[in-house]
Amino acid sequence: MTSAGRFAPSPSGELHLGNLRTAILAWLFARSTGRRFLMRVEDLDRARAGAEAEQLRDLAAIGVSWDGGVVRQTERGPLYAEAVGRLTAAGLTYECFCTRREIQEAPSAPHAPQGAYPGTCRNLPAAELEARRAIRPAAIRLRSGVREATVQDVLHGSYTGIVDDFVLRRNDGVTAYNLAVVVDDAAQGIDQVVRGDDLLPSTPRQAYLASLLELPVPEYAHVPLVLNADGARLAKRDGAVTLAELAVAGVRVEEVRDALLASLGLPAGPLERALAVFDPAALPREPWVWPGMGGRGA
Repeated sequence: MTSAGRFAPSPSGELHLGNLRTAILAWLFARSTGRRFLMRVEDLDRARAGAEAEQLRDLAAIGVSWDGGVVRQTERGPLYAEAVGRLTAAGLTYECFCTRREIQEAPSAPHAPQGAYPGTCRNLPAAELEARRAIRPAAIRLRSGVREATVQDVLHGSYTGIVDDFVLRRNDGVTAYNLAVVVDDAAQGIDQVVRGDDLLPSTPRQAYLASLLELPVPEYAHVPLVLNADGARLAKRDGAVTLAELAVAGVRVEEVRDALLASLGLPAGPLERALAVFDPAALPREPWVWPGMGGRGA
């Protein structure tokens, strides 16, 4: 299978400028290394009617093209079930009945961050398992054999992060992100993952899971986010941060694209012009603060 990169948005609403900037970077990374570029809609949760079409329209408008059709996670349930079945057959899963509140309030394991699963349900006796099953459905967790794992990142170098007994399938039957993304990337031949650096902390979990499933670990590049004037991650509540909102304010798509490229130190114009000079080593390593309407074309 030919190697590939990808962009994988969740269709919860229109893409904001941070999403579009990351999509441009993922496209540049893939095209500059001769990879295919694939589009995957991660619609297992929080999908809003019409959002997928809006997102694909906006990506095309700024010049991001992709190879082949769009893949949707809701169409890939059997692949996820097979992966969970393999892990269960190997004794690497267990049922968990904890609520989020119980996990947050439970004493953490030594050196584990707040919110890391403390292993409450890891070794429940059979009688207690039966009793809890009668009360609420179970999530399926990984029975991790390590406490941390290290990954290599193009922009961050060596990164070591926590690996706890994370959820593989939620108690409502929906496949969890960490499992779905690992299975999807391997199934699609994706060996380069470019995404926002807010996802870097979850990457050791995913790399470890890939190793358990005997799947290849992709090359990672976690890119800086776009922040608002207050230094918080850009979000729709900041106003005028989507192509549609900016269009209402009289800002053309080409201006938005060129502003995003300028923030990366790349020339204005079609993405192919930026591709001709793209060098990952020259990318900014700090977040970019969106200047708002006062920064038109800057």
